[in-house]
Amino acid sequence: MRPRKGLLAAAVPVAAIAIAAGATALWMGLPSRAPVQSSPTIGGPFTLVDDTGAQVTEAALKGKPTVMYFGYTFCPDVCPTTLTDLAQWMQLLGPDADRLNYVFVTVDPEHDTPKVMHDYVSAFDPRIRGFTGTSDQIAKIASEYRIYYKRIPTSDGGYVMDHTSILYLMDANGKSVGSILYQEETPSAVAKLKKLAARDASS
Repeated sequence: MRPRKGLLAAAVPVAAIAIAAGATALWMGLPSRAPVQSSPTIGGPFTLVDDTGAQVTEAALKGKPTVMYFGYTFCPDVCPTTLTDLAQWMQLLGPDADRLNYVFVTVDPEHDTPKVMHDYVSAFDPRIRGFTGTSDQIAKIASEYRIYYKRIPTSDGGYVMDHTSILYLMDANGKSVGSILYQEETPSAVAKLKKLAARDASS
């Protein structure tokens, strides 16, 4: 059963939607209102820890295209919905699914330890990797990927994380080539993933 939509968790900022829509339009060969040169670069170098506790950098993703998503493990609905959708799309891709990297980067590193990340992502599909790190390391990769996130206190003394809810599509060289928006229709999402899987380091 698909979780109900929340009011706060993982809202997509207008600026992020505009960036993603422009990038997707360019990748799919559609007209974009924004000039190509005005689009900010998405992606860049990072140093984090994966869900096995090993240090990982952007070099670990080179050689295969990557689907990159940012969220947190106790997100009430947008993150589990997105990862459930992604796992379904991976099944529909068949053998092509193994030609891609899948990465879930936390925006709540104080809570999301490597073990917490491993238990969470493996529940959706064992091919999804969880990345965490220090607060500074997460701030850096969030800046590289133009990710918005903010901790919002709740009335019960807890908190939720408001954050960008876009799946970024990166080629085998770490260059942004498109995106999938939150709850995008399955045929569209799978078509984009198939196109991404067909890319290689020379394309």
